[in-house]
Amino acid sequence: MTKSEITDAPLIVRLNADTLEARLDQFGEMLHACVHGGASIGFIEPFPISEAVAFWRDRTLPAMAGGRRTLFAALDDDRIVGTVQLDCDTMPNQAHRGDISKLMVRPDCRRRGIARELMLAAEDRARELGRSLLTLDTRTGDSAERLYTSLGFETAGVIPDYARDPFSDKLSATTIMFKRLKD
Repeated sequence: MTKSEITDAPLIVRLNADTLEARLDQFGEMLHACVHGGASIGFIEPFPISEAVAFWRDRTLPAMAGGRRTLFAALDDDRIVGTVQLDCDTMPNQAHRGDISKLMVRPDCRRRGIARELMLAAEDRARELGRSLLTLDTRTGDSAERLYTSLGFETAGVIPDYARDPFSDKLSATTIMFKRLKD
């Protein structure tokens, strides 16, 4: 997609569990496309669409229904093109903290600022919930690492051989990052 083809920016929305459940197939298709596009988000090949749908149904949906997780989606003409999750299921001594997970943008929609907008929405929600610290991990050297740094995240450390590449047996390092939120 060239810049001249970009019209309006996608709408960033916070979804509830019912909306996710109604759109499980769309979320599964987007996750499937992201993994096949090389995203290091926890899945490896072979990765059938049924596993992508199962992730949303079996892992994300129960956490959302229980109020432990917030899901944001980027909608482009009602098509889900990106998501991010804010996980606040922390221990009592960590009630000030939230985890960012599963930031993804469809391969055909990247380089439009969607990931940045999703992250900003997650940060705003964390503030609403009284969270003052966000943490995340990302494959070391990925473009996501540069995005997080540009949003003010700092590197806490790097763990070697943390996760397997989606397409091979190669092990990649992960960078652990954090951001202190200001009001």
